[in-house]
Amino acid sequence: MSVLPSGDQWTISGGGYAGTVVSVGGGLRGLTYEGRDVLLGYGVDEAAHAGIGQHLFPWPNRITDGKYSFGGVDQQLYLTEPARQNAIHGLTRWANWVRLDDGSDPSYVEAGYRLHGQPGYPHQLDLRLTYRLDDGLTITASAVNVGTTAAPYGYGAHPYLSVGRPIDECVLEFSAAQWLEVSPDRLSPIGLAPVDGSPYDFSTARVIGDLDIDNAFTDLGGAWSVTLSDPDSGARATLSGDSAWMQLYTGSAIGRTALAVEPMTCPPDAFVSGQDLVVLEPGQSHETSFRVSAG
Repeated sequence: MSVLPSGDQWTISGGGYAGTVVSVGGGLRGLTYEGRDVLLGYGVDEAAHAGIGQHLFPWPNRITDGKYSFGGVDQQLYLTEPARQNAIHGLTRWANWVRLDDGSDPSYVEAGYRLHGQPGYPHQLDLRLTYRLDDGLTITASAVNVGTTAAPYGYGAHPYLSVGRPIDECVLEFSAAQWLEVSPDRLSPIGLAPVDGSPYDFSTARVIGDLDIDNAFTDLGGAWSVTLSDPDSGARATLSGDSAWMQLYTGSAIGRTALAVEPMTCPPDAFVSGQDLVVLEPGQSHETSFRVSAG
């Protein structure tokens, strides 16, 4: 029997939405509403690329040089972004997750994975993802420290909002007070700057045009949302969350066909800076959710 590049396929449907959760990374291979894309997907015969639909445990974004110190011990992670000499997007994107629910509810999928210690991250975590469809898709990510030592932890996700046309022609709207400037070569953090008056001020909805964005945003005002819309058809795609950070990426790797909106519990290099880093003591857990809708 042949094995698909994204592993087992678990369909989910409800409220006019349909999608496919996959066992590789516990990711989402696309989401539609009444037949049109809300989240960019990829083919059943393809592997995930450009981060499409992937989950980022136990850290989102980048760790410069893959180096950090925790509990007085220096750690070196594998450099999974070799061109920039960074460790990127955690350790579980290519792991095989298992389905935990019985499949009796077509609108619900729950998947799990046990992350064992490895070079650079000597900790044991039980990870869970739940997908629930009603009038939108709610994704909940949780982690429990099942090991014997405290563990640094962060989470992010990498969905791409889509309204079926190039994002240069789409209207974007979101609110944030600060954006994170990064180095042009390695995308390493430099410092925060005000959004007001910057090219990234979309507090009033406007067309994206040819603006390149690959930056994190914070001071989001608690619950936040990012909306992409087609000014001609009125089609919309919205991602909302309550995380402290989110990253926007205008998708040069996919030809600017969709907009990555990445909820993140912490910024790039959080294992180094400690900013908004979760420290899970043995037995402690962490949970966060975000929601995607066509409205």
